[in-house]
Amino acid sequence: MTEAGATVGEMTALGTPLRPFRFAAAGEGNKQEGGARKFVQTAQEAEEMGYDTFVVPDHLGEQIGPIAALGALTQATDKIRLGTSVLANGFRHPVVLAKDLATIDVLSKGRLEVGVGAGWIKEEFDNAGIPFERPGVRLEKLDESLTILDTLLRGQECNFEGKHYQVRGIKGTPRPRQGPRPPLCTGGGGPKMLALAAKHADIVSVVPQTTKNGKGLLSGITLEKTIEKVNLVRAAAGDRFADIELNWAITAIVITDDREKTAEMALRAIERGLHPNLEVDVELSVEEILNSPYVAIGTFEEIAEQIKRVRELTSMSYVGIFPTQMDAFAPVIPLLRED
Repeated sequence: MTEAGATVGEMTALGTPLRPFRFAAAGEGNKQEGGARKFVQTAQEAEEMGYDTFVVPDHLGEQIGPIAALGALTQATDKIRLGTSVLANGFRHPVVLAKDLATIDVLSKGRLEVGVGAGWIKEEFDNAGIPFERPGVRLEKLDESLTILDTLLRGQECNFEGKHYQVRGIKGTPRPRQGPRPPLCTGGGGPKMLALAAKHADIVSVVPQTTKNGKGLLSGITLEKTIEKVNLVRAAAGDRFADIELNWAITAIVITDDREKTAEMALRAIERGLHPNLEVDVELSVEEILNSPYVAIGTFEEIAEQIKRVRELTSMSYVGIFPTQMDAFAPVIPLLRED
């Protein structure tokens, strides 16, 4: 048996071998989480609870700076992997970023996972005076950045002449501990972003689509839509699909003995507009809510069974947990490693 309870050789519905589960906790170090001082303690607790990875997002609000924070965690933790989920490409030049990331990988003794995205909150760019280009340009820049990072994080010399970046004779130093380089992670909800992720990433994050204002579409959280996105990744990745680890983040965890009643209450709350970051573009059934990869409702055992089913139907195996929900989900982890 694998560590996640899957029989060796067992296949998903998409015809790929079942991967062992991995679990990522997250922290921002904001006031809600107890501030920057509590941040390090939160990462240490995640390590003790059995999470595989601790990731830090990248925003210009009250959260801590992800690069400096990960530097601190290289010394404050021992085994848990450290990642970014995800860095906004427009905030940093890839050559400068590569040096910071390589340093973190060396200091952590090879525990870094590099998550980079195109950046999506226009207000942050505007407030900082950083140009927020149209989506096509941001994707072009991300494509080039990931190409540059791939070279420099291998410790190789980079000579790159792109539309947005030009790099001439810069060698990646220090040489990261991981070989051939730390894993790259990116993802999204739209076909262009998913195709770009399939081209570059070792880990692809599958997320619900958002509106131009950054709100998540309710229709995007269904299992059916998730399978569609995974199929887009598979088509774009071709032969390398089996080598890609698929990630998703559970946005709501409710521990209860009555799944159906709780799902009904959640639907009523959505209808009343109590979730301001969600745009209601469809009416979902209780069954659709309970089957959604992005919602975990039930007992610990029921949630574990739901996650196993998601993996079987989608090939997704790397589970992300939002900040402040780390404690609630922790008892599920051993249920998915029990065999």
